[in-house]
Amino acid sequence: MDRRPSINPYLMGNFAPIRSEDDFTLQVRGELPAGIRGTLYRIGPNPQFEPRDPHHHWFAGDGMVHAFHIEGGTVTYRNRYVRTPKWEWEHAAGRSLFAGFNTALNDPLAQGRDAGVANTNILHHAGRLLALNESSPPFEVAHGSLEPCGYVSGPGGRVTAHPKVDPRTGELVWFAYDVGEAPLSATVRYGVTDARGRVIRRDDFQAPYCSMMHDFLVTEHYVLFPVLPLTGSVERAARGLPAIAWEPSRAAYVGVMRRDADVSTLRWFNTEACHVFHPMNAWEADGRLFADVFRYDAAPMFPLADGTAGPHGMARLWRWTFDLSGASDTIRQEPIDDLEGEFPRFDERRMGLPYRHGWYGADLHGENTCEPLRLNALVHLDVKTGQRQVYALPRGDLVSEPVFIPRFATAAEGDGWLTAVVWRAAENRSDLLVFEALDIGRGPIATAAVPRRVPFGFHGNWVVDASSPRPGAQEA
Repeated sequence: MDRRPSINPYLMGNFAPIRSEDDFTLQVRGELPAGIRGTLYRIGPNPQFEPRDPHHHWFAGDGMVHAFHIEGGTVTYRNRYVRTPKWEWEHAAGRSLFAGFNTALNDPLAQGRDAGVANTNILHHAGRLLALNESSPPFEVAHGSLEPCGYVSGPGGRVTAHPKVDPRTGELVWFAYDVGEAPLSATVRYGVTDARGRVIRRDDFQAPYCSMMHDFLVTEHYVLFPVLPLTGSVERAARGLPAIAWEPSRAAYVGVMRRDADVSTLRWFNTEACHVFHPMNAWEADGRLFADVFRYDAAPMFPLADGTAGPHGMARLWRWTFDLSGASDTIRQEPIDDLEGEFPRFDERRMGLPYRHGWYGADLHGENTCEPLRLNALVHLDVKTGQRQVYALPRGDLVSEPVFIPRFATAAEGDGWLTAVVWRAAENRSDLLVFEALDIGRGPIATAAVPRRVPFGFHGNWVVDASSPRPGAQEA
């Protein structure tokens, strides 16, 4: 195996993988409220071996789950690889077999095999804990132990990393892009899985072009599909140019459809080229749809279509408005917050409904002049008043996506706690921070110290499940 030092930014600092699977009881400073009982599951890319692709991208690493179980004022930590077929094949071979996003592999041991990494999101639905990424079906892992249970075949193929759980019906609303027979097709699949885990809807439609559709939006009665010019092209790849690239000459589209209607009724709204990895929330009122999204002027972390370096920059929170009763198909856009940031979260009991409170990671120091992403503060935004609270980290420390925990099932919106995993740069290790969600400015009420790094990841969710086995632990 090639162990030469890498200068790839996604293999350095806290992006660098850890190769151990550990169990710790964490030392806690402050006081954890007795009402916090459950597990924060987080997931991110963590290559099992040195990547064979010299241009390795952050999105391509093997999935690793990090579980923080909180109960009785104590915190235990467990991390495990998601043992996908790709992970198993490479583990047996003792080296990397797969090259980046490319599934037309150039190693005889990997030809024709599934390259799914299950590294982007982890959520609980219908009694299952699902590790997700947008190129494969959901991969189930066991509560507590994180042992592999295998792919969930119900949805019929790949599923987006960001399905939405309808808080009113318990349905899982999902989509997948590039589902045609030919690679990098413009075919999109829309589906619904009921609260018991049965697929009750699955329909395909054609988008304006093949786009890396990372996320989408769902309201009480509508679904919105952003098709933005981070495009996929087989023809481009055949010429030795990037298969996935930022192509700003194309317009940006959002397909809007009633959830009870056929895909043939999709109405395409449009605006100038922009990119959104993650929305905050969407809702409907008075014949219009509103969507709060973290909008980039150009997609970061990807090249231009001619292979030259793409633009860098951060997103800000904008509001998109869709007038369903009017004749215009133009999306009205307006900025609603001027801090640069990413990874927005809210009280997801308000998913698809008007909401007031949101949280995200922000860059206060202007450090995002080049990749990769750097977030040095947490923000609480009251979208009704425009007021915000900021918790700034010590210089050099960086934070991952925050996750909200309701105080109890029927608590008022925003009444609860906010969790976030922070990398302590000077100590090269991580902490789990717990805040009063509506008062993050006064700092964490409790800090659980991890004795090593938790590499930067993508997404996580809180699972309340008293019947789940508690991760075993040893004192750190």
